[in-house]
Amino acid sequence: MAFATINGITVHHELIGDADARNLIVFSNSLGTDFRIWLPVFDELGEDVSVLLYDSRGHGLSGGADSPFGMDTLVDDLEALVDHLEIKKATFCGLSVGGIIVQGLWKKRPDLFRRMMLCDTAPKIGTPEIWNARIDAIKAGGLSSISGNVMERWFTPDFHEQRADELGGYRLMMERQSPEGYIRTCEAIRDTDFTAILPTVTVPALLVVGDQDGSTPPDLVRAAADMIPGARFELIEGCGHIPCVEQREELASLLQSFLKKA
Repeated sequence: MAFATINGITVHHELIGDADARNLIVFSNSLGTDFRIWLPVFDELGEDVSVLLYDSRGHGLSGGADSPFGMDTLVDDLEALVDHLEIKKATFCGLSVGGIIVQGLWKKRPDLFRRMMLCDTAPKIGTPEIWNARIDAIKAGGLSSISGNVMERWFTPDFHEQRADELGGYRLMMERQSPEGYIRTCEAIRDTDFTAILPTVTVPALLVVGDQDGSTPPDLVRAAADMIPGARFELIEGCGHIPCVEQREELASLLQSFLKKA
């Protein structure tokens, strides 16, 4: 574990490998999780791959939940962390809101990118009505009041049936996030539309989505891929919203292939 003061808050992160490695991947996690969701994928990657993991503002062991923030702040945090670690170029891989953060970083700092991988995400996710209803539910009953429905969108019925122990662990991960940090991240997603950014992407891009994703359905992610010139789209079978957990071997294989071919 490592900690740094970034934009006035403590940011929990872990750099495994070299900051100047050609095959360095910077992972950005999804709403309601911390960077541990990427560890199953890291275990499947080759020894020549370096990774940077971090907990986004208001999540995990990072601070910042007690003050208002929006998507610009989340993007600034990632930029500042990368600069702090003296990373000059990397492949950026974001899941869900992490993918939105990666899109925002492209807009601000395209010089940092070798490649872009977007998992189960889009330039705009959901509607204000959906996000406001979720925020109201959390304010009324806490994260535990919505976690059951969230797990249904995160994981397939097979995962629920066959991997119940893991399901329980990831449900606890979500419920133990800061409610304030979760709500403010919901607000950031609600207020963001990066549709105009994707056509400007000039680095190799790979977009993937689980075939049973209940949060960002395949058609939404495919439409995002169609906006990026030359982007590759892959559908992961037997998978919900969190492929780095549910289909880690498949996601790692796609990522390894992308690193070699791009």
